[in-house]
Amino acid sequence: MKRIHFGVINFRKYWSNVLIGAMIVVVGLVAFLGGAGVFTSSAVSGVYYNGDRNSKNVSLMINVYWGTEYLDDMLATLKANEVKTTFFVGGTWAVINEDMLKKIKEDGHEIANHGYHHKDHDKISEQENLNEISNTHKIVKELIDVEMNLFAPPSGAYNKVTVEAAQNMGYKTIMWTRDTIDWRDHDTNLIYNRAIKKASGGDLILMHPTKNTAEALPKIIDWFKDNGFNLTTVSQNIGGTID
Repeated sequence: MKRIHFGVINFRKYWSNVLIGAMIVVVGLVAFLGGAGVFTSSAVSGVYYNGDRNSKNVSLMINVYWGTEYLDDMLATLKANEVKTTFFVGGTWAVINEDMLKKIKEDGHEIANHGYHHKDHDKISEQENLNEISNTHKIVKELIDVEMNLFAPPSGAYNKVTVEAAQNMGYKTIMWTRDTIDWRDHDTNLIYNRAIKKASGGDLILMHPTKNTAEALPKIIDWFKDNGFNLTTVSQNIGGTID
């Protein structure tokens, strides 16, 4: 009986130690991942979801494949408020909107890569990833002589192959902290609230050229300025992060 009792005690002690060890590992992982999120975007994957959390920088990143008719109003608002931001342009859009592309550049905004045909980059081959990025790079370079180095995957669809293809071309892959979902929800107040909700330094706020976004933009800019934030380009925003 003593041997059996001793075995039970050892069995319980063994599993108790296993559970304690597992808890320590979980706590450690949470602390590590939580800490990483404070300053960096995603050091493991090499993809940026935010800039330096210790800064007051915020970026209104604008993805452009359509909505050209609303860009004049948005550019006028940005200029009136002395705000510079980043436009991620699609290759097919750039080809037929050279004048608008030039205007974005002339207004002093950063221009970045949004792929050529708006494909889901997690569903295409390495070579297709390279083609989508490089073809857009070439057309923008040809039209306005800009060497881009930031890539926002269309629909936020990417995988390891996408990130490696971008890195091979000297690009950083950019996602977002929060999405206004303005392409779907045509509600000016909703877009405004999504842009400012739980705002924090380093935020990358995704939007597109839509009628309601153009209407919400002045109010969004005013809110960030009134609350001490610095509206800036994506490159400046992520400049303090660790890749």
